[in-house]
Amino acid sequence: MSLFDDVLDDSSFAPEQFGPQEGFAGTLLAASACDGHIADEEVGSLVSTLTRMKMYQHVPPHKFNSMMDRLMGILKRGGPEKLIASAIPAIPPELRETVFANACDIVLADGVVEADEKEFIDDLMIKLEMDKNRAKTIVQVMVFKNQG
Repeated sequence: MSLFDDVLDDSSFAPEQFGPQEGFAGTLLAASACDGHIADEEVGSLVSTLTRMKMYQHVPPHKFNSMMDRLMGILKRGGPEKLIASAIPAIPPELRETVFANACDIVLADGVVEADEKEFIDDLMIKLEMDKNRAKTIVQVMVFKNQG
């Protein structure tokens, strides 16, 4: 426990509640970083994915960058686990399969699926409360998409 924890109420440093945009972006950022580093291909895939989505079309660039900076700060301080813990509850049920598919795509972006990435995707399936067969189908499609 730090001196600040002794003096300040711990909730004074609590992050704001995530909305769907932060939840979706935070999940994909965590997918990019789940193996301990973020490859250039993963960053490119992440930005490309988010900027094409309807939910980000009306977000001004400075607000988008501010959101990503905030998410990166959470990632740097607490790792992918902390980012996912805040992100998942903010993802609406109708976007859970979508975020899962995109997370798979990002994990596959650099052409190598490491053990940490496999574990992340398995955990993400559970945290998103997805049917295992449905998740497996999504993984298969994303593997096909990224072949070649």
